Amino acid sequence: MEFTAQQIADFLQGDLYGDASVKVSDFSKIEEGKKGTLSFLSNPKYNHYIYESEASLILVNRDFEPDSDVKATLIKVDNAYEALAKLLTFVERLQDRRTGVSELASIAPSAKIGENVYIAPFVVVDENTEIGNNVVISSHCSIGEGVKIGSGVRLHTGVKICSKCVIGDDCTFHAGVVIGSDGFGFAPTGDGSYRKIPQTGNVIIESNVEIGANSTVDRATLGSTIIRKGVKIDNLVQIAHNVEIGENTVIASQSGVAGSTKVGKNCVFAGQVGIAGHLHIADGSIFGAKTGVPNSIKQPNMAYQGYPAIPVAIFRRSSVVYKNLPELQKIIYDLQRKINELEEKVNRDA
Repeated sequence: MEFTAQQIADFLQGDLYGDASVKVSDFSKIEEGKKGTLSFLSNPKYNHYIYESEASLILVNRDFEPDSDVKATLIKVDNAYEALAKLLTFVERLQDRRTGVSELASIAPSAKIGENVYIAPFVVVDENTEIGNNVVISSHCSIGEGVKIGSGVRLHTGVKICSKCVIGDDCTFHAGVVIGSDGFGFAPTGDGSYRKIPQTGNVIIESNVEIGANSTVDRATLGSTIIRKGVKIDNLVQIAHNVEIGENTVIASQSGVAGSTKVGKNCVFAGQVGIAGHLHIADGSIFGAKTGVPNSIKQPNMAYQGYPAIPVAIFRRSSVVYKNLPELQKIIYDLQRKINELEEKVNRDA
């Protein structure tokens, strides 16, 4: 698949500098650029590569001004990284134009399948399921009874969507994602054992949500677990029953949100963040790696670190103190020894 610089500039609504007829058919990193490829520059620390890169076409931010001649044709855009993402998504969709239902798939008679859908071998679609247009379902996926899937959804290998769940338009679930498995609900009994609480709710995932490999979103005990539009979830993330994740929140790998917690909009979770159950997390909250959150966060747009979570500025000051504890301990022991010596001397002189 080959495109000219002019076609790409028009698609991205960018400004073209250089040869508009140059053609590219692949992508490359700017430090490894090759003729016939498109690259990008968004981080200033990589600026020096642009003068030696062999890439034929390079996306740059509008405020970029070269210090010397650049061999490549440039396209200036508002945000080079975002433009690259838009372009990669476009190319990916062009390449993935498979349609049709494999004879090796099992489709229930009552299932409703939209137009231009691809269903791979060994997919199971249960009764009363609705699948929208332009959906791609890879091999070994399982779609439960009464599930509704919107248009443009991509399900990679081995995705499981359990009964009654609702998936919005343009979502992508990577290999091994499980949507709608039972929430972790068990009631203690008088003899010390636990009785399972049936999980009768579902999961609702709104549009433009992406979920990484082997992540899980549990169905609600009652009602719905809800992932709002634009949420991005990394690999190996656990979202428990009756949780609600606000719009455009980003959750990195190995994080977990316990049951019935409500997370606001535009939050950021770094890796291995743990959120306790039945909490409210304010909009715009940012949690550094391995932060533990045992209490609700009420003030929006604050950054936190540590366990229990404290404002990041306090955490950094505390870290300096913690690092110096062995030396401080020696000082305290030395001071205590001197105080003891002074007390003994005073007692002798009395």
